[in-house]
Amino acid sequence: MSSAAETLSGPIPRQRLLLACAWGVHLYTALGAAAGLLAIYYAAERNFQLSFTAIGIAIFIDSSDGALARLLDVKHRVPSFDGSLLDNIVDYLTYTVAAVFLMLEAGIIPKSIPGLLLACFIMLASVYGFCQTDAKTDDHYFLGFPNYWNIVAFYLYCLHWPPIVNWLVLGIFGVMVFVPIKYIYPSRTVPLRPVTIAFGIVWAIVTFAMLPMLPAVNPIMLGISLSFIVYYFIASFVLHARSARRRAA
Repeated sequence: MSSAAETLSGPIPRQRLLLACAWGVHLYTALGAAAGLLAIYYAAERNFQLSFTAIGIAIFIDSSDGALARLLDVKHRVPSFDGSLLDNIVDYLTYTVAAVFLMLEAGIIPKSIPGLLLACFIMLASVYGFCQTDAKTDDHYFLGFPNYWNIVAFYLYCLHWPPIVNWLVLGIFGVMVFVPIKYIYPSRTVPLRPVTIAFGIVWAIVTFAMLPMLPAVNPIMLGISLSFIVYYFIASFVLHARSARRRAA
């Protein structure tokens, strides 16, 4: 009798633990929203170093929560809760809303009629990008520029370009959201994956190390950090062209 009871009760604590861990992953994802709020708060206080740090924390959460969700099979353990919707809500706040607000407060986007129109255009383009059903393709690419506005904001802040140059850069990226070019999904795109992940780790270490220095910028660290961005776009365009040739053939 004792043996039978142990058999029945044995798996239950484990299942409860796994269920609690699955909810913990959702909570972990949701913490990105709190980081996004802090990024907006500190930008309003004109403390851009802390604002970018909060954005960096949000990026770290977003980069790691997907792997945790797949590891714990969160989708099937908590079928009543839409983790993908949560992820999109948090990403829109942290990658777009907080970033655009920061750029306005930092003067990257001028607080003028053209500047505000540009900010509104970025918001609308981002909504379009997030709501596309094929925003993430079956072969694990992003389709259209993947709304990395927080990263764009960081580099424009560090580079100190004139507002008109910032306006052109942001406008081009906004248009690229609508252009169906495939961009590497760093943690999931199979071609070049080892190179992308290794380079991405170096990028993350260097870029996060730059945050405590802001508003000062180390040009060598900035160059190393930007080199990954150059790699990302070149690799994405090359892989997209190769895929397009295969489809044509």
